[in-house]
Amino acid sequence: MKILMVLTSHDTLGDTGEKTGFWLEEFAAPYYVFKDAGAEIILASPKGGQPPLDPKSDDESAQTEATNRFKSDDTAQSALANTKVLADVQDAGFDAVFYPGGHGPLWDLAEDADSRRLIEGFAQSGRPVGAVCHAPAIFRHTQGTDGKPLVAGKRVTGFTNTEEEAVGLTDVVPFLVEDMLKANGGLYEKQNDWAEFAIIDGKLVTGQNPASSEDAAKKLMSLL
Repeated sequence: MKILMVLTSHDTLGDTGEKTGFWLEEFAAPYYVFKDAGAEIILASPKGGQPPLDPKSDDESAQTEATNRFKSDDTAQSALANTKVLADVQDAGFDAVFYPGGHGPLWDLAEDADSRRLIEGFAQSGRPVGAVCHAPAIFRHTQGTDGKPLVAGKRVTGFTNTEEEAVGLTDVVPFLVEDMLKANGGLYEKQNDWAEFAIIDGKLVTGQNPASSEDAAKKLMSLL
């Protein structure tokens, strides 16, 4: 069993002068769900190498069992520091792909042609595609074999408009995940802000927020 995890390379939070990137919990929790199930995990990002970590996800208040495990795992840290360049990765040979969130994907992975190529390849061959929190941004331009948005007519979730408002970034982000999924014909669902919530529709798995990352990964594994 071989799983591809794709992380952002984008580290600038709009025009705020602040840093962003991937959210640690949304990488660590799925990583260990996959690892503990015996999967081989390959990491990739648009620029390759070390993806930028959202500094807020490294706050003491944001730590979990999975993030603490990661911080004492030299092998996982080395793998993360040496992600493959996304353009060099082909979907062949992988059983599933999973995208951790953080605000970074709104800027790069949402628009990345190589990411789109991979996602559409997985979807066309009936292999699972998972994304959590802001990572459903990856479905902004992806299409199904019918030429319609990949999420059209599918039950999906992702970071809510009210969660974005709560972190004060509604006017900073290039688009709102909830609005985009709805505009693309997704049957968007959500629970209360910050509640754990993940959805499977066919081979598509989406999670609402950081608290949903482990559940989303487990749902992805249930499809394999």
